[in-house]
Amino acid sequence: MVAVMLLITTASFGQLKELTFEDAVMQQYRKFAPQSLAMFQWVPNTDCYTYLEGYQKLMKASVKDTEAKEILTIQDLNAKLGSELNWFSGFEWKNENEFWVSSGGKYYTYNTVDEKGRLIHGLDEEAENMKFHNGTENVAYTKKNNVYLHTGAGLKIVVTDNSDRNIVSGQAIARSEFGITEGLFWSPDGSALAFYQKDETDVHDYPLLDINKTPGELISIKYPMAGQMSEKAKVGIYNLKSRETVFFSAREGEENYLTNLSWTPDNKYVLIAEVNRDQNHMWLNVFDAATGKFVRTLFEEESDTWTEPEHPAFFPVETSNEFVWVSERDGFNNLYYYDFNGKLLKKLTEHDFVVKDIMEYSNGRIFYTTTGENPMENQIYSVDLKGKVKILTRARGTHTIDISSDGKYFHDHFSNHDQASNDWVIGGNGKIVKKLMESPDMLSEYQIGTAEIGSIKAKDGTKLYTRLIKPSNFDASKKYPVLVYVYGGPHAQLITNSWLDGASLWMYWLAEQGYLVFTVDNRGSAERGVAFESQIHRQLGTVEIEDQLSGVEYLKSLPYVDGDRLAVNGWSFGGFMTTSLMLRSPGTFTTGVAGGTVTDWKYYEAMYGERYMDRPEENAKGYETASLLTHAGNLEGNLLLVHGSIDKTVVPQHYMSLLQKFVSLGVQADFFPYPMHEHGVRGSDRLHLYDKMLNYVIEHNK
Repeated sequence: MVAVMLLITTASFGQLKELTFEDAVMQQYRKFAPQSLAMFQWVPNTDCYTYLEGYQKLMKASVKDTEAKEILTIQDLNAKLGSELNWFSGFEWKNENEFWVSSGGKYYTYNTVDEKGRLIHGLDEEAENMKFHNGTENVAYTKKNNVYLHTGAGLKIVVTDNSDRNIVSGQAIARSEFGITEGLFWSPDGSALAFYQKDETDVHDYPLLDINKTPGELISIKYPMAGQMSEKAKVGIYNLKSRETVFFSAREGEENYLTNLSWTPDNKYVLIAEVNRDQNHMWLNVFDAATGKFVRTLFEEESDTWTEPEHPAFFPVETSNEFVWVSERDGFNNLYYYDFNGKLLKKLTEHDFVVKDIMEYSNGRIFYTTTGENPMENQIYSVDLKGKVKILTRARGTHTIDISSDGKYFHDHFSNHDQASNDWVIGGNGKIVKKLMESPDMLSEYQIGTAEIGSIKAKDGTKLYTRLIKPSNFDASKKYPVLVYVYGGPHAQLITNSWLDGASLWMYWLAEQGYLVFTVDNRGSAERGVAFESQIHRQLGTVEIEDQLSGVEYLKSLPYVDGDRLAVNGWSFGGFMTTSLMLRSPGTFTTGVAGGTVTDWKYYEAMYGERYMDRPEENAKGYETASLLTHAGNLEGNLLLVHGSIDKTVVPQHYMSLLQKFVSLGVQADFFPYPMHEHGVRGSDRLHLYDKMLNYVIEHNK
């Protein structure tokens, strides 16, 4: 274990406690999690709201009342239902008096007035990917590679019955890219179920070793590497009345991606954003839900870099098929309002910052999340269908909101650099109606350092945000070693105006051991728009390294930084960046610890890799330059590679190929596998991982 862990923590009166290593790694979201109103929900058609106290008691209050009252405990609920729920999992209000709860495939409803409830569904233990429809209480689910559904009336239906393991129905496709997180989609009225189906026949089987069997046994997964054959997608639509399924496929190419499925409010059509294999052309297509026939293309989008739709069409008005589309065609995600023939009615927003997601439509306004003027924040705006924009949240920081059913009140949960957690009720004008809770600083009794948020300039003059964590006893007259923590890839932002500024608690622990911990969000990372994010196209690990080295220059300009004692650490894309910095800028860092490392993009999956690098045959020079194998002979200093032995995201071929190259070149590097862990090391083994990584940094960055 790390030597400093052996120090005895004292907690005598007037003395701050020392943050233990174990607490820093394992307790950030448990013991030290800011207090908040858990599972806050508005009660439909009222000004009342509920939340959970200790996840065991259901509490209820109203905007006008200051005192919350207990409705019932989980023990009371179990007694009434004959259930064995550990907490109010899956809790959702059905109406003013009834709610649903669900756990392990069992769905219940309970009435708080007559204090009676019932079991709606009891699915078997193999059921996965459950999708419940509130209106009908139908539930669809998958079992192995097939789709099943149970109706609220008790009817059990087999939707697909494929014995071929290459045909997978009802699950997320495209390896969960393009914002795809699920594979089952109920029509608004619950009369039909759309589902993804993928044919993986031509996708290579990739072997992983299960060491828990005697003898060891192969785990075979489907893994479409860049440039190789990929899955073929379909959408099936099952009609509960006719008991028939119709299918439709991609129109422009059999390996095209079918993304962002949505139903029209009239239940008659399905919209799909089809993206070509090269990911530079998108068609928004309409299909007839009854026949599966193509109706029309509403519009197309093309790009010199990539098109990446991540938001399904949003229909603000239940009686109209007019819809809102989120697109970054003009440089930043904005909202575009279309009729059902594909005519642009209005560009609703003209932001020069990123719209993140649409929340809902209420009282004539669309509520959506956005960075606002500060890209490190998450603010809530609204816009009407004529394009009149309003800012709802006023406090600086990172916000999420819940909207009451009448649209008059908003539960605003937010944090920022100075405040751990706040729960407010605000009105439509953004003014505070009621302060529900302000969390104390759960770390106030501990000796902990500070984070300074700043900025530097990239070589092209772009502003880059930085975070520098200092120890509590920081002394500007001393020279400190530095750990640079990096991710650097798309869809990630490490520095946010939130509690702890987006940092992990172990970073503050390391600072207390006499370190500075530094991070810069380089070009290519999230929430900065097309110009900032697309510079990585066809050259992963180039501008990102430039920006990280600009961060190093900044560090070396600080009088209290020991420029000869710099270490770097990251996971996944951050592992790629860590190793790239060690190999492509040798001598800059004494030590690198890289986890889950992409070593050559030709070994990575097609959906992600081809978006940013194109196919290997189309960008041979880019792949060669980005490959860590190309630069393996340049290693100076100490490098530790860490990897899960059954990583299904960055498969073992990555680390094995780099290690093989090191051996052939006579280069010494260190390696530690985590047996039977996937892309992240989870559970109690996580403590071992961080002990391994941080001990390596402390021991070798002397």
